Amino acid sequence: MSGQMNDQSRAPSSNGWLKSYYYLRFAVSAAWVAAAFTVAKSSPPLAAAMLVAYPAWDALANYIDAQRTGGLGRNKSQLLNFAVSILATIAVAIALGHGMNAVLSVYGVWAVVSGVFQLLTAARRWKTNGAQWPMILSGAQSALAGLFFVKMAGGTEIIGIANVAPYAAFGAFYFLVSALWLSVSDILRKSPRVAS
Repeated sequence: MSGQMNDQSRAPSSNGWLKSYYYLRFAVSAAWVAAAFTVAKSSPPLAAAMLVAYPAWDALANYIDAQRTGGLGRNKSQLLNFAVSILATIAVAIALGHGMNAVLSVYGVWAVVSGVFQLLTAARRWKTNGAQWPMILSGAQSALAGLFFVKMAGGTEIIGIANVAPYAAFGAFYFLVSALWLSVSDILRKSPRVAS
């Protein structure tokens, strides 16, 4: 019973961080997508910088989130996601010298692996935070999108940053849904209940 009460008393403060985190992830991803569909389409140097920055930001975000919830040592799925995103950042920087097909292949592999780790993180948080179904869907969709990227990279279609942007847009959408879901849950939890 006391353990259950501890979980309930921990959830609001933890949700407070998660809400801020999810809103931040949404804002950064949305800005990235907007730039990818506008200025970066006609500026190869900017597009290259953005393609390197995206997995780097994911690594930083996972690190910050894990530090707020016990550290990387207590959050193995985020530790692995952090490591994979660092490797992806380096691999994208190298792949840029070999063309966008190579970059998309790296993004594909990264999306599959990081999607699985995101799904595992969300499943672990379900008990203490709730409202994790959008993150589970996001992780699963990321893995599927990664497989699609790998297949597309082997084709003859001309590839640019706009091919990656929908993937980031869906990620932004799921972060926003999660943030809003937690916000509504907190409002309902704090609202006075009508006496029966």
